[in-house]
Amino acid sequence: MNSELIIDASSSEVTIALVEDKRLVELNKEKKENSFSVGDIYLGRVKKLMPSLNAAFVDIGYEKDAFLHYLDLGPQVHSLLKFMKTTVSGSQSEALLNDFEIEPDINKAGKVGQVLTQNMNIIVQIAKEPISTKGPRISSELSFAGRFVVLVPFSDIVSVSQKIKSSVERQRLKRLAQSIKPRNFGIIVRTVAEGKKVADLDADIQDLCSRWVSLHEMLKTSEPPTKILGEMNRTSTILRDLLNPNFNSIQVNDASLAEEIKSYIRSIAPDQVEIVKLYKGKMPVFENFGVDKQIKSLFGKTVTLSGGSYLVIEHTEALHVIDVNSGGRNKGAQDNQESNALSVNIAAAKEIARQLRLRDMGGIVVIDFIDMKNTLHRKELFDTLRDEMKLDRARHTILPPSKFGLVQLTRERVRPVTNIITVEKCPSCDGTGEIKASMLLIDDIENNIRYLCEEQNEPALTLQVHPFLASFLKNGLLTMKSFQWKWFKKYKRWLKIEPVSSYHLMEYHFQNKQGEEIKL
Repeated sequence: MNSELIIDASSSEVTIALVEDKRLVELNKEKKENSFSVGDIYLGRVKKLMPSLNAAFVDIGYEKDAFLHYLDLGPQVHSLLKFMKTTVSGSQSEALLNDFEIEPDINKAGKVGQVLTQNMNIIVQIAKEPISTKGPRISSELSFAGRFVVLVPFSDIVSVSQKIKSSVERQRLKRLAQSIKPRNFGIIVRTVAEGKKVADLDADIQDLCSRWVSLHEMLKTSEPPTKILGEMNRTSTILRDLLNPNFNSIQVNDASLAEEIKSYIRSIAPDQVEIVKLYKGKMPVFENFGVDKQIKSLFGKTVTLSGGSYLVIEHTEALHVIDVNSGGRNKGAQDNQESNALSVNIAAAKEIARQLRLRDMGGIVVIDFIDMKNTLHRKELFDTLRDEMKLDRARHTILPPSKFGLVQLTRERVRPVTNIITVEKCPSCDGTGEIKASMLLIDDIENNIRYLCEEQNEPALTLQVHPFLASFLKNGLLTMKSFQWKWFKKYKRWLKIEPVSSYHLMEYHFQNKQGEEIKL
């Protein structure tokens, strides 16, 4: 399987598309000023205790207080609170925990009021980003994820990913981790560590320890609510978790971001630095690599499958509902209907597994497949969905089909579902159903050119229009009868005309010399 990352960086956000064998499977958006991302660590203040929920609300600077349940405190919360107190007082001068005495674990059946008090300070980590009307979900059981290991302070446990099946390899990695782990830190060995040497694991642990040292330094001078340690950006996180020899290309349209990615890959996989390429094409990067077209066809309420069948995807506050429809494929004899239902359901299961990753749909998902009477067919459907979902990095649980033909699953939800509007407001009529007379379009364009050239004194202009209109404006260039040549003579500026196939016939935009859109 060949994997590619296509990265579109704009002034406000970075959009990352993961493409496997030319098929879009994941789409991530990250605001450049995004706070409260999963993995960020904050110094917060307990605002309110809720004994009925056995939880607390903590102020970490978000408009709504973050939710901290008793079970998310972690068994070593007393050790964390002691570390905070001794660090602030100055008695914990060393960041690492070599001489730190671990406190006893808390009672699993205890109450939040036995651990926390109102207005006390506490270090917390974002477990779920703000979703809908809810604030962030947080935990005080800190962890630091690296490429090969996860570092867990105030613990001595060493565990190995269950996805590593070889018992010999599991024992080898466990011995290596135990031999190099710092005192009073637990280690979780990740799946990608399979086959790696002790030097690789040690370098990863040292990098994570340096993050813990940074947290210790920030804690000395910070006042709540404040972020004291940020998780890596989404691009680096995806590379950390997914980068493997199957990656053959990372296309980026921003030079500074491309250098950042190269620098990061140089630190984790030096032999793969060359796969990072700066995209310099004239077309938008997503349009050039066919990502835009896939986004338009894969998002939205209805997703078309091959053969005329389709999915209808609805989102509610409580759950996501997916309905499988056969289209025109359900006609014919009874036996034929059963085989048609199976083929439609199998195709739908594969696409649904892709859609869950693509939209990052989490929480409860209910799927209404086409009814099948054959027990073996229902088992085949369940096995197909389960096998396809193995590619999903998010934790999930799938239940077999019920007697009503419904499949229920839960999928880890840590951030809002990716929602892209594929139905666009008409740029010509602005949703009114009426447009200006088409014969006035050229006059409108020329009025804007006059304004930009004579009043704004723009040194160079690019006009982006639909290809049909671009051809019309440039037609007759050699005979000096085109609008392009006429405007050059009139305004003493050569207007570059650029066709954009995604534009409506009467849509147009101007760009300045730096390639930035001019708002009119």
